[in-house]
Amino acid sequence: MLITRSLLKRPLSGLYFALGALAVAASSPACALAQDAPELLTQDNANILWTLVAAILVMFMQAGFAMVEAGFTRAKNAGNILMKNFIDFAAGSVVFFLVGFAFMFGDSIGGFIGGSGFALSGADASTADGMWTLTFWFFQSVFAATAATIVSGGIAERTKFSSYILASVLVTGVVYPISGHWAWGGLWGGEGGWLEAMGFIDFAGSTVVHSVGGWVALAGAVVLGPRIGKYTADGKANAIPGHNIPLAALGVFILWFGWFGFNPGSTTVADGTIGYIALNTSLAACTGTLGAMFTAWIKYGKPDASMTMNGALAGLVAITAGCYELSPVGAMITGLGGGVLVVLSVVFIDQVLRIDDPVGAVSVHGVCGAYGTIMAGLLAAPGFGGSTGLFYGGEFSVLTTQLVGVGAVFVWAFGMGWVVFSVLKAVVGIRVSEEEELKGLDITEHGMEAYSGFQIFSNE
Repeated sequence: MLITRSLLKRPLSGLYFALGALAVAASSPACALAQDAPELLTQDNANILWTLVAAILVMFMQAGFAMVEAGFTRAKNAGNILMKNFIDFAAGSVVFFLVGFAFMFGDSIGGFIGGSGFALSGADASTADGMWTLTFWFFQSVFAATAATIVSGGIAERTKFSSYILASVLVTGVVYPISGHWAWGGLWGGEGGWLEAMGFIDFAGSTVVHSVGGWVALAGAVVLGPRIGKYTADGKANAIPGHNIPLAALGVFILWFGWFGFNPGSTTVADGTIGYIALNTSLAACTGTLGAMFTAWIKYGKPDASMTMNGALAGLVAITAGCYELSPVGAMITGLGGGVLVVLSVVFIDQVLRIDDPVGAVSVHGVCGAYGTIMAGLLAAPGFGGSTGLFYGGEFSVLTTQLVGVGAVFVWAFGMGWVVFSVLKAVVGIRVSEEEELKGLDITEHGMEAYSGFQIFSNE
C-alpha cells in the first residue's frame, strides 16, 4: 500500500501504473466478450438456490413457533414447549425421510397415497434430477415439521412428553403426508391425488399444512381435556395468561419473516411471481393484525396484544392458499377477514365449546386455514394464478372443489387425530398427573427449569 501511494505522487509514474493496471485488467477473462463467458447460474440452478433459501426461512419458523407457544403459556412449562418443538423437527424429519415423503409424493395409488421413493430411494445426487430431488425433499420436510408443531400449542401444559413424541411422529409420517398427497402429490412429477385432479387451490398449504395441524390439535385437546383450573364448576372459562408476551411477539415476527419463504418459496421456481406472492403475504398479515386488534378493541374495550398477534398469524395462514391466485386487494380482504374471524373463533372454542387451546392454535391454523382456502375459490383473480374465483365470474365448481377439500381434510385430520390420541391414551396414557401439572412440566418431565433462580411457582 505504501509503494502504491508513493508511485501515485509522481505524475509520470502514476500514468505508467494506471496503464499497466488497465492492460492487466483488459487481458483478464472477466473482460472477454459476454457471449464467450460461461453461464454461471442456469435456471435450474437458480430454482435450486431459491428453493433452498426458502426452505431455510421456513426452518427458522420453528423458532417462531417455539417463542409464540412458550410466551403464551406459563413459565413452568416453557422448557417443555421448547423440547416439543425440537422433537417436531428432529424426529419428524427422520420419519418424513423414511416414509412420509413417499406417502406424499410417490407414485399415486388410487389418488389416495404415494407408494414410491421411500428413504429417497433412486435419487442420484450426481445427476441434475437427483440434486433437485434432494433439495425438494428438504423444502417439503420443513413444511411437515410445521404441521406437527402446530399440534404442540393446542395441547400444551398437560401432555406427557413421551406420548407427544409418538403423536408427532405419526402426524409427520402418516397423517400429514396422506392428505398432502391428495392435493400436492403431483409436485414430484407423478399423477397426483384426487383433490389435485379436481383443481383444488391450496398453493402453499392453508389446508394441506395449517388446517391439518389445527384439526389434529383440536382432537388432541378434546381427548386430553382442559388444564386444571381452566373451567369453573359451572363451566365458566378462566383466563390463564401467558408468562411472556414480548417473547410471543418475537415469535410472531419470526413467523412473519419465515412466511416469505413459506409462500413465495412454494413456487420452487426463481421467477417474477415470488415478488407479488410476498406482497400478498405481507398485506394479508397487516390487515389480519388490524382486523384482530379492532375486533378485540370493540369487543373488550381494549386493543388486546395477544389477540392482535394471533391476528397477524391468522392473516398469514388465510392467504397461504391463495397467495398465488389473489390480487393485492383480494389478499387484504382475506387477511382482514382472518383477523376478525380468529378473535371470534378463539372466544367460541374457549367459552362455548369449552375446549382448552392455550395458544389459539385451532383458531389460527384450523379455522383460518379453512377460511383462507374457501376465499381462494371466491377471490382468485384473472391475470395472477391459473384460476378464476366465483366473484370474478368463475365457475361455481371452483368454490365447490374448495369446500370439498376443506371438508375432506377436516374429516381426515380430526378423525386420525382422535384415533391417535385415543389409542395413546388407552395404551400409554397422554396426560401427566395432577401433581405433575401443578408443579410444571419442566421439572416433572425434564428435571430442569427454564428460568432457574427466577421462577416462582403457583398452583393455579
